[in-house]
Amino acid sequence: MKPVLALIAALPLAVATTVPAIAADPAPAAPGSGIPAGAPLRSTVQAGNTLYVSGALDIDPTTQKPGTTPEESARLALNAVKRNVEAAGFTMDDLVWVQVFCSDLSYFDSFNTVYRTYFKGPMPARAFLGVDHLLRGGHFEIMGIAVKGHK
Repeated sequence: MKPVLALIAALPLAVATTVPAIAADPAPAAPGSGIPAGAPLRSTVQAGNTLYVSGALDIDPTTQKPGTTPEESARLALNAVKRNVEAAGFTMDDLVWVQVFCSDLSYFDSFNTVYRTYFKGPMPARAFLGVDHLLRGGHFEIMGIAVKGHK
């Protein structure tokens, strides 16, 4: 019984020494990231070969307003995700999981038409969730997880 307890007690120490340090993007909530300026979060956080991507809205960096059509909104949100992913040295094809929040579920097909164009390889796993409303009047908010070398 005592050897098992010793092993369990040592396990957190062994795990903690093998996990790489977490690195964050150099410019949290950069213009065009889809994240409101001054938000208390980072657009990405990297832990080892895994990148966690914060929710990016469909806010036009120039006008600070959401897109006027579902397709434009989808492009704005996906471009924000792409900028965040690429700024961290990853690609859209490194995404393994994506979660999409949408304020109008009738935009589902329009979103999918645009979404497909952002990937060359296998599509990531994805959830598409309807919500009552999003920050700043947005139509889409997209977050995800990317892993380098997962293929």
